[in-house]
Amino acid sequence: MVEKPAANEGSQDETLVAVRDSMLDGLGQLSDYFGFSKTMGQLYGALLLSDRPLCLDDFVERLDISKANASINMRTLENLGIARQVWVRGSGGRRKFYEAETDFLQIISNILASRELRDVERALSVMQENSRRLQESMPTMNDENRQLAEVYQNRIHKMESLFRLAQLIIASVLAQVGEADLEAISRIDIG
Repeated sequence: MVEKPAANEGSQDETLVAVRDSMLDGLGQLSDYFGFSKTMGQLYGALLLSDRPLCLDDFVERLDISKANASINMRTLENLGIARQVWVRGSGGRRKFYEAETDFLQIISNILASRELRDVERALSVMQENSRRLQESMPTMNDENRQLAEVYQNRIHKMESLFRLAQLIIASVLAQVGEADLEAISRIDIG
């Protein structure tokens, strides 16, 4: 979805408009790829590329979305620590204004800690419970079912090992986030 220029942006340079639209589209697609709504990515992009805090009305105008959609997705961005409410002098009324979190390592840390780690732990819990259930039931099974239960146990154990590795990787990344230097990292040529 292309951002509509605000009333005072009518004379914006074509390059700025093209870059803004490309970033909003790209962040929307990236957000969708990682299991969030496309609108969340676009809202974050609008905040990130804005030189001032934005309110819900700004999002409605710029992104051509409903106010309810903007509100719901902004709440999620706030809960993830990707955006925050700010006070704007002279704004009066009850309008809420938002700005983007620009510490990208903090964003990654917030998402990994609040969503990814929780999902890995939930999956491990399900695997452990299923493994326990199989272990308890195997003595009462006939030979054929016990053989199949052993296959289940083996496969669950392998998957559990993979999820434990994921848990370790996430915990390691979270432990290193504070020490990372994005500027130095951005100069590394991998290819």
